[in-house]
Amino acid sequence: MRSFPIFLELQAQPVILIGEGPAADAKRRLYQRAGAIIVGEFHPCSKIVVIAEEDDDAAHAAVARCRARGLLINVVDRPALCDFTTPAIVDRNPVTIAIGTGGASAGLAKALRQRLEALLPETLGALAKGLFAARPAIKDTWPDGRERRQAIDAALQPGGPLDPFGDIKNDAVNDWLAEGGDKRQIGIEQIDLASNDPDDLTLKQARLLASADYVITIGSVGAAIMARIRADADILPGPDHGHDRDHDLPADALIIRLTAAATEN
Repeated sequence: MRSFPIFLELQAQPVILIGEGPAADAKRRLYQRAGAIIVGEFHPCSKIVVIAEEDDDAAHAAVARCRARGLLINVVDRPALCDFTTPAIVDRNPVTIAIGTGGASAGLAKALRQRLEALLPETLGALAKGLFAARPAIKDTWPDGRERRQAIDAALQPGGPLDPFGDIKNDAVNDWLAEGGDKRQIGIEQIDLASNDPDDLTLKQARLLASADYVITIGSVGAAIMARIRADADILPGPDHGHDRDHDLPADALIIRLTAAATEN
């Protein structure tokens, strides 16, 4: 990961915009859609600046002035001068999906955005709002944090009552709670890797890695595969001297035994 993605809260916040023309106008509209107030270069309270100067000398001069003030800088079409880049955005308010290429290709980011726009239903934002509104009820239903996460994960899985890619109704979250919810899969699952290429994972394997509470690695598993494991999962080394570590783990967890691929010729 070359760049670390973050989401800025820009509602009613000043953003400096330097430059004129179509590129500047496009950036103005983008930041205003996020609630930002576009201001001039010498506004004292802004933390970020967007530079949309066509002329190279003007752009470099603006960068020097703004960097001296400690501002975070985005320069249109000049990724080498940027502290941050502007992603392609899929907006399903309040769900926002940002696609970045580290400045390598705006066209590629745009193509990916268009594909995702076609895949993601318009109801995705309503689902997010429903889950937020139901947070107290969800906590009441599952006071234990692990059980609560398991229930939510199960509901959001493919084919689940809250599948974000499915046909979600406005009252889907309330219906799910009224039915008592469903816990997600628990128990022990075995994944024998075919290779260290994550593209070779089956859909089931990818889903299991993204849902696991514990992953027991057996052999040398590639970094690209390890990156598919949920960030808060516990990753443990494999059996030692015939002792199966999964027997020591909670019975109400999803445990994955992940076996490395055989050495490729």
